[in-house]
Amino acid sequence: MSTTQAAKLNSTQGSPERAERPSRERPEWLQKLLDYPDRARTFLHEVRVEMKQVTWPSQSEIRSTTVVVILTTFFFAFFLWLVDQIASWGVVRFIKLFGH
Repeated sequence: MSTTQAAKLNSTQGSPERAERPSRERPEWLQKLLDYPDRARTFLHEVRVEMKQVTWPSQSEIRSTTVVVILTTFFFAFFLWLVDQIASWGVVRFIKLFGH
């Protein structure tokens, strides 16, 4: 018998309790629960790394894009109000023409 085979035999014959009781795997939900702190730590580390790569806009860029958004909103609000007024006028004319 070789020395590795003898070592394997001795390790399996160690204590009687260990030989009689087969090792059980943890349920998946328990393993996920126990792995949570490591996964959370990894996630936060990755977030920090990604946030360092972000190119943040300057204050003047933020101001100019905000003005563009506000002006665009007013333009479309006026345009949709105008379309609604024209459609409303058309519906009223249609009802008066074919109403009675």
